Amino acid sequence: MARPITLCTGQFADLPFEDLCKKAKSWGYDGLELGCWGDLFNVKAALEDPDYCKRKWDQLNRHGLACYSLSNHLAGQAVCDLIDERHKSILPPHVWGDGNPEGVRQRAAKEMMDTARAARKFFDLGSAENKRVQKRMVVNGFTGSSIWHLLYSFPPVLPSQIENGYKDFADRWLPILDVFRQEDVWFALEVHPTEIAFDISSTERALAAVNGHERFGFNYDPSHFGYQQVDYVAFIRQFRDRIYHCHVKDVYWSPIPTRAGVFGGHMDFGHPDRYWDFRSLGHGSVNFRAIIRALNEIGYNGPLSVEWEDSGMDREQGAAEAQAYIRALDFAPSNRAFDSAFARD
Repeated sequence: MARPITLCTGQFADLPFEDLCKKAKSWGYDGLELGCWGDLFNVKAALEDPDYCKRKWDQLNRHGLACYSLSNHLAGQAVCDLIDERHKSILPPHVWGDGNPEGVRQRAAKEMMDTARAARKFFDLGSAENKRVQKRMVVNGFTGSSIWHLLYSFPPVLPSQIENGYKDFADRWLPILDVFRQEDVWFALEVHPTEIAFDISSTERALAAVNGHERFGFNYDPSHFGYQQVDYVAFIRQFRDRIYHCHVKDVYWSPIPTRAGVFGGHMDFGHPDRYWDFRSLGHGSVNFRAIIRALNEIGYNGPLSVEWEDSGMDREQGAAEAQAYIRALDFAPSNRAFDSAFARD
């Protein structure tokens, strides 16, 4: 069975939802991964307006589109972060409130709990076919981190500081994950620099911190690993039972030294002096053929969600091209040994 190809809508949140549905269908997508911001999906409205979720499905169905996941990266980021003025620009006003850092973190945690409740309500109205393809109701997102700023160890970082960071993560996220369990929804962290987990080692530690909570898994995205020199195929195999959703996004990293290294030199995306940069699918360095084989190996049959990010390409051309690119690469696993036809019996 071919995996559905969906579009991560975060990079298109400035468009009216109806327009985005039309465009996504014309680009060849099977469905949308709905971000919880802009005109995409409103958590508060989903819980307070009895007809909101049905209206969303009506819009999707009119255009022949499915939805297998919600994404609330923005609120999730504020749960553990050291809050500053950057967060005001990404958070809903009711989460930002008066901007008091601890108040923001607590309201962000409540927003994530409400996202689980909204996801339950929304997915219950989906079609039987939608539920057959994606058996889990998934909310993708970030966790934030109180210790990301300690990444480089000078002045020397005390082991207790890192331990306390993972404890803070567990203290803040375990109550959220318990609500996900109550609502029968799964949370999928997009392992990513600036989060509590950003490579294989930190992912192991994050999973241990929440005692392997069964509702805590991962939205796999290879673009955040390759330029770090993290084995992005090994990640799939190691966390095979925790891959709840999959982003397909490319990234380029230079084969030779550049003026700015992995930390980016405080330069914007798209600057020619960067060592790495996000690219549209097929324009970067990620080996997606190896990824498809690994996803087949672990039995992942969920959506492949195109997260389009490329400072050097028109987004509509990129979104259409990316859909065609990953659909052409995807293939089902074999159900027999290739040499079985040679056997006598």
